[in-house]
Amino acid sequence: MENKYTAQELAAMLGLTLKDDPRYIALEAAQKKYETAASLHTAMTEYNVQQQAYAQEEAKDAPDTLLMASLQRRIEELYNIIIADPVFIELNQAQEEFNALMEEVNNILMHNLTGQDPSCTHDCSTCGGCGHSH
Repeated sequence: MENKYTAQELAAMLGLTLKDDPRYIALEAAQKKYETAASLHTAMTEYNVQQQAYAQEEAKDAPDTLLMASLQRRIEELYNIIIADPVFIELNQAQEEFNALMEEVNNILMHNLTGQDPSCTHDCSTCGGCGHSH
């Protein structure tokens, strides 16, 4: 089958189509919220600083185990604050949904290139129907 478009032209059209997909739009919106979430960034910055302090203490010849325990408690507190933040949750969810879309697109591309379904496990009990008889 001869195409009237080059692969590059089709890729550009695919990119523009993906930009209109609700999953991409949701990801962009979540990223904008994330960029302006000051309290989340403060917690993440402190989390990174605490992680570095813990690693530095751990690397010493005679680490202060009480300090390390204190740092570890604060790291865990910050982690729980970060993962419970609604902006963080929304961004992760949007990223997961967009990643699933991109995986689906990639699987379709690979299927059309190779003739094989990349999601095929060769175990028909896990399949929605690929038409192969195993």
